[in-house]
Amino acid sequence: MIVQKFGGTSVGSAQRIKAVAELIANGEQKIVVLSAMSGTTNHLLQTTEYIRLGNASGATDMLDALETKYRNECEGLAIDYAVLQPFFAALRKICLKPYTPQTDKDVVSFGELISTTMMTTYMSQQGEDVVLMPALDYMRINAEGEPDLIATEQLLQQQMEKYGAHRYIITQGFICRNAEGQVDNLKRGGSDYTASIVGALLEAQEIQIWTDIDGMHNNDPRFVEGTQPVRHISFDEAAELAYFGAKILHPTCILPAKMHNVPVRLLNTMCPEAPGTLINNQTSPQPVKAVAAKDGIYAVRVQSDRMLMAYGFLSRVFSVFEKYRTSIDLITTSEVAVSMSVDNNSQLDAIVAELRTLGTVSVENGMTIISVVGDLRADNRGIESVVVQALKEIPIRMISYGGSEHNISLLIHSDHKIPALQSLSKALFQ
Repeated sequence: MIVQKFGGTSVGSAQRIKAVAELIANGEQKIVVLSAMSGTTNHLLQTTEYIRLGNASGATDMLDALETKYRNECEGLAIDYAVLQPFFAALRKICLKPYTPQTDKDVVSFGELISTTMMTTYMSQQGEDVVLMPALDYMRINAEGEPDLIATEQLLQQQMEKYGAHRYIITQGFICRNAEGQVDNLKRGGSDYTASIVGALLEAQEIQIWTDIDGMHNNDPRFVEGTQPVRHISFDEAAELAYFGAKILHPTCILPAKMHNVPVRLLNTMCPEAPGTLINNQTSPQPVKAVAAKDGIYAVRVQSDRMLMAYGFLSRVFSVFEKYRTSIDLITTSEVAVSMSVDNNSQLDAIVAELRTLGTVSVENGMTIISVVGDLRADNRGIESVVVQALKEIPIRMISYGGSEHNISLLIHSDHKIPALQSLSKALFQ
């Protein structure tokens, strides 16, 4: 069995739904994970904002506009709009109720519920053996908001006993139920995470992530000309790239697939014949696979007031970040100081206030992490010198090398990001 995931752009219109239905219906049994149609989630979030403000009329107007859109899409698919009416009726009832934090999650979930109903109805009318398997009946997260794989596996097996005889099984990405049984979502990675979990738990032959990009590229095509798709990459390399800026995949999404050794393939719905990118547990001989950039970084430097031999200094610094549940991206140390980068500033003021009890603290924003990712084990000599030489005209604030066998990361000011990416691309790939 193959698990396929199609994102919002891939199912963003009646025309795109028809094209995706053709990709699905090739005779091979599969589970298909769908996102909401592009633009729908944002529209629904705007609706909840009106509800929060107590403006039921504004929320209703938003739903009217969305309903008109879906009427037109149903007409384009030649399916009866009546299949979607219960969803909009339920949404209108929510608009009349007082806002609670749960409102956002309840309302947003309708995007996936609607898109999967449309696809299932359309494919059924085309004579395909298709069934809708509700994600809310099997996908679970625990009290910490992380996937509850034990409960999910048990419930998923029950659903497969019910629906597994069908050739094409459609299900929702992103949405789930939490430990209290309420509608919730997977947050990080969304529908990709759903596909990876389902594929891993069912030990699928392959997990296919279909987007509007031809796989993972060796640099950012928005800033660098002549980038090329990476045809093969390991799970560890893909996770590094995703974490340090590659937008095509969230780093947490591939972990279930890696743990169960289920290959992941990134494919392009706009160019389905392209080979895309294969991600698995194997490494390829090409040392450097890609370069990625992560913006919105804050550099934090702490210098100990006790100067040399400040025993326990680092542990106290790290305990402050742990207290405020803030992850550190990069770190470099000396005997008297430590420099770190973080991408989450929600608790930064409180963190800095506590760090000042340990030493002198400075913070700089507007930074970017540039990461060179590949098989960078010790026997692959000389790569670090090529990277540094390529950036000889770029002021480098931090360098992190050796903590991972899969990346060299450098912290620079964001003003220098584009020339840095271009210089690295020329030095490493051309």
